[in-house]
Amino acid sequence: MRYISTRGTAPVLSFEDAMLSGLARDGGLYVPESWPRLNAAQIAGFAGQSYEDVAFQVMRPFIGDTFTDAEFQDLITKAYASFGHSARCPLVQLAPNHFVLELFHGPTLAFKDVAMQLIGQMFQHALSRAGRRVAIVGATSGDTGSAAIEAFQNLDAVDVFIMYPHGRVSEVQRRQMTTPSAANVHALAVDGDFDDCQARLKDMFNDLEFRDRVGLAGVNSINWARVLAQVVYYFTSAVALGAPHRSVSFTVPTGNFGDIFAGYVAQRMGLPIERLVIATNQNDILHRTLQTGDHTKGAVVPSISPSMDIQVSSNFERLLFDVYDREAAAVTQLMTALRDEGGFTLSQGALTRLREGFASGRVSEAETSAQIAATLKATGVLLCPHSAVGVRIAEDQVQTATPMITLATAHPAKFPDAVEAATGVRPALPDRMGDLFDRPERLTRLPNDLAALQAYVTKHLP
Repeated sequence: MRYISTRGTAPVLSFEDAMLSGLARDGGLYVPESWPRLNAAQIAGFAGQSYEDVAFQVMRPFIGDTFTDAEFQDLITKAYASFGHSARCPLVQLAPNHFVLELFHGPTLAFKDVAMQLIGQMFQHALSRAGRRVAIVGATSGDTGSAAIEAFQNLDAVDVFIMYPHGRVSEVQRRQMTTPSAANVHALAVDGDFDDCQARLKDMFNDLEFRDRVGLAGVNSINWARVLAQVVYYFTSAVALGAPHRSVSFTVPTGNFGDIFAGYVAQRMGLPIERLVIATNQNDILHRTLQTGDHTKGAVVPSISPSMDIQVSSNFERLLFDVYDREAAAVTQLMTALRDEGGFTLSQGALTRLREGFASGRVSEAETSAQIAATLKATGVLLCPHSAVGVRIAEDQVQTATPMITLATAHPAKFPDAVEAATGVRPALPDRMGDLFDRPERLTRLPNDLAALQAYVTKHLP
């Protein structure tokens, strides 16, 4: 399996090199040259298997000779050993034909752990084997940062620098990033919003001299390995509800489009997904795009679902590459317009193809809070604000014939103020995190300035 850039001019890479590179050198994102397919018998065979066994079979076609089978199985086993549920990503029924997929049983209580714990193992193994060290720089709207720090802290082959928007993440999210004491991790509070952090990250990757000098690597969802690891739970949950003999649909609360793109990958691999529903909060660029074809950035408006407070959805570029028939020049033109003019308009053909596979919805702050309260009253299930956005939109999409699975992306205790305001119930952190608010914080506040950020990274490398 080889990997190509969505913009067409970067070198074609192996899985290992694509994983360690993150962003392609032409500014694009890596995708497989072709989509491997699983047949119905293979998918049906996942029934009753462990999450780890399914993960191996789903991801194996993508990794080439980067790891032997035995090595890859061992890395997967280590990655999920710390999860707090034996099913890793269990399903919970909310209503007839409506289920939530709990993705928050990892060490930092968010879906990002599902991919990040595995990436940490894969990075460490590949780098140690090659005698290399890298500087991982990431941008986070809340959950990626803590998941990356948890996965990479104290590893020998990496230094980790996580940029988050100052004052725009929950206190739990912030403390998960700022309280680890490992010398190889750094939490950087950047003056700006997530889109600013993400833009500076891309600027660093596009500064090829800096990139090569510090050994820059990325673990945001721009990294293909992140998306790949998330494909697995689409298969495990769908098979639990009858796939491949029965179609399923998914509703995904999304900001950067990585999680729902993983569902698209599962569909391309042969999983019978009837609909992929994009769920957005008031930062609704993806919903507006699907409704009108106009993909124009607006101002980022802070919300009670901060991990979705995004106007530049990086992984949307991967989908555009497919809906434009993998014409890299067309994608490059669109991304240039987004950067220089603030947006673009999809061609009618691309918009038609997008609508064939996706639906969307938008939820206000009041509707999000009301959904948290309504779900608790009706089912006893306490949702985080992001999951509530998904459930609210999914309720309008549930059909009699096709099960709907809504991705529950974070534990409600990561957003206790919003949940308590909606329900009167303040969700408690798990016992293993009970002292989070007593731990000393360690962070550096920096301006939204590329030179300042690069100087900090350079200064703090060993």
